[in-house]
Amino acid sequence: DGKIYDAYVIYPKNHSSEANFVEYFVYQIMPDILENKCGYKLCIYGRDIYPGEDAASAIEKRMQKSRYLIILLTHQLINSKEDAYDQHIALYSALIQNDTKVILLEMEKIGTYGNLQESLRFIIKQQGTIKWKEEHTVHPQSPNSKFWKQVRYHMPLTCRSS
Repeated sequence: DGKIYDAYVIYPKNHSSEANFVEYFVYQIMPDILENKCGYKLCIYGRDIYPGEDAASAIEKRMQKSRYLIILLTHQLINSKEDAYDQHIALYSALIQNDTKVILLEMEKIGTYGNLQESLRFIIKQQGTIKWKEEHTVHPQSPNSKFWKQVRYHMPLTCRSS
């Protein structure tokens, strides 16, 4: 299908203390589980988009070469204006062009979805979110946890090792 990546990961890129876990999750936990243990190929901004590349066009190209978009929903992502570009491109691709599937990971309790942009609310209404719960932090590296099984269910490629 011409895709290089199984998923492009969208996450808040602000370096606040709350973002520390999210960055750890994006750069350590996700690659360990989804790439090392399950054989997926992720595209992560800051790891797979290189310094000197035009960020806007690099983001678009990487998204077009990805089968899925994984969006980590956090209060920071919802309220941030600077991270909105990749989110807008992703939602346009998913909803208007209908060529990419979106997987929403709710990393913290969002509560009411009223503050979300309409396109995200639409996706949540259609398919819901996969909720990261505190108890997952005890064994975040287990690909057999309920959370990772749900993620893999939405990305149909079998996990190579258990």
